[in-house]
Amino acid sequence: MGFPETRANPARGGWSTWLTICLTLGNLLPATAKSAADYFVDSLPGQPEGPLVKMHAGHIEINPETSGNLFFWHFANRHIADKPRTIVWLNGGPGCSSEDGALMEIGPYRITDDHMLNRTDGSWDEFANLLFVDQPVGTGFSYVSTGAYVRELDEMASQFVTFMEKWFELFPHYQKDDLYFAGESYAGQYIPYIARAILDRNKEEAVQAQNRQWNLKGLLIGNGWISPRHQYLSYLPYAYQEGIIQGETDASRRVEAKISKCMKKLNVEDSTGTVHISDCEDILQAIVDETHKGDRCINMYDIRLTDEFSACGMNWPPDLDNIKPYLRYENVTKALHINSDKQAGWTECSGSVGGAFKAQNSKPSVELLPGLLEEGLPILLFSGQKDLICNHMGTEDMIKDMKWSGGTGFELSPGVWAPRQDWTFEGESAGFYQQARNLTYVLFYNSSHMVPFDYPRRTRDMLDKFLGVDITDIGGNPADSRIDGEKGPTTSVGGHPNSTAAAEREKEKIKSAAWKAYYKSGEVALIVVAIAAVIWGVFIWRSRRQKRQNPSHEYRGIYPMLGSSSSGSLPRFSSKRARSAGDVEAADFDERELDERPSRTVSSRSSREHEPYVIGEEEGSDRESEGSEERRRLVDKS
Repeated sequence: MGFPETRANPARGGWSTWLTICLTLGNLLPATAKSAADYFVDSLPGQPEGPLVKMHAGHIEINPETSGNLFFWHFANRHIADKPRTIVWLNGGPGCSSEDGALMEIGPYRITDDHMLNRTDGSWDEFANLLFVDQPVGTGFSYVSTGAYVRELDEMASQFVTFMEKWFELFPHYQKDDLYFAGESYAGQYIPYIARAILDRNKEEAVQAQNRQWNLKGLLIGNGWISPRHQYLSYLPYAYQEGIIQGETDASRRVEAKISKCMKKLNVEDSTGTVHISDCEDILQAIVDETHKGDRCINMYDIRLTDEFSACGMNWPPDLDNIKPYLRYENVTKALHINSDKQAGWTECSGSVGGAFKAQNSKPSVELLPGLLEEGLPILLFSGQKDLICNHMGTEDMIKDMKWSGGTGFELSPGVWAPRQDWTFEGESAGFYQQARNLTYVLFYNSSHMVPFDYPRRTRDMLDKFLGVDITDIGGNPADSRIDGEKGPTTSVGGHPNSTAAAEREKEKIKSAAWKAYYKSGEVALIVVAIAAVIWGVFIWRSRRQKRQNPSHEYRGIYPMLGSSSSGSLPRFSSKRARSAGDVEAADFDERELDERPSRTVSSRSSREHEPYVIGEEEGSDRESEGSEERRRLVDKS
């Protein structure tokens, strides 16, 4: 039997029917599995001259039912210090893209006004691989079906572990790296939850049986939104301290009214364990409103600056004007393997993602920190001094109240607190360090919400200290970084060029310098020979002159112990041609003959090619941007 109505008869549309059936069946078959090669980025528009940093980028599906895909951008380290390391970087929001971190903070390149890529002096890819991920789904280049946005922190962490599982399947050679998570702002909620999920995964029998544990070694959180209660209640004290609002004024009383309303919510049972409290969010809005003068207001991400009202910081940092168009160019999205069918275009922060992610049933991540520290996981918190939205006073108050490992805050012993240690970087006061029981806190003076944007070299120095990188046996240009006046491990910022090609260039540089030194020593030898020749000639001339004046004396030559024999040493230097008695220089010696004997000794001393030569490197310039800010809605902590 057959299908007479669907025969391959063009007049009856048979071919088109069969084609439709084949295409339908093809769509039902599983897609060909991707490999790492499918994600390789071989070039980028506007890339600088020289080798491009090795990178991979693209989407990984984590939930087929909702078309949930996370976008990643991976940069390979330029050098390995003592062990391979991978740092996963997350920006906050919730719903803000980690391309902020890649192109404005810790990544290897920054975008210029003419949309060219410039190498970042102080990028974090020197001794660590960098993995930037747009998450949760729907953030940045990531995508998901409408209505399938993440709403709770444990759901976010579960999806991220799924992403890491699939990422390591594609790139198994990174699976045994020392693994670190870093980020800022609302990533202060993401990172502890992800760390907790990874540690729990490592304890699973199946994971241990297959030796698939991940080597989680530490967390770094900058200007983190970790304890909402402490952060909400720090806004007005910070505003007083920085002179944003004066006490006992109408402005201060209006803000205090908002605080009273917030406190009622905080004092209700169970509300202290809430990540987002609308009535408390109003405190920051009230402070910003009080700074409104004309069409300007304070920049909540860097109080040294102002912005248009009512943006008040959402137009910051200025690099956004370059990043937005660059990441929307077709040749850029093609290079990064962006699925254009699913992505209309890059957006820095997604209102849909942020609006859905209220975490109403999630406890704040501050409640996870003590357990992580007690399990031996080092954590570093750092703050920019001039950030209002996630200000350092809230972080410091949180640490002061936190209990872990038998102590409170930075107690070294009951009643004895770890001191704040002054930090200087290349001769300038940079901030202070404070640390105890696996927790380190660093305050950066004169810095904004995005500390690496302001000070990439200082944050790299902080990172190298935290990772335990010591370049003493590696080489490079060490930074002059001191804590309480003492140098710790030798860290390097901006002193290493790129990869193997750089090593070869360095060898050529050393070889060239060695030859220059050799030639220089040869020049010195020639000078010595010339001087010796002149002295020798004058001595002979005076001897012969004396002989002519006293003909009765027998000429005994230069070396008396050789006697008057014609086989003595002097005849070797006599001219081979008849010379005029009056032409002293021509008659007495020929410089080519003179060089025959002494030159053996001099050249043997000056031709040692294996002397040690110390070849210095050119110092990199410290171009640390100052005056930096952030964008987004007031509720966004990116």
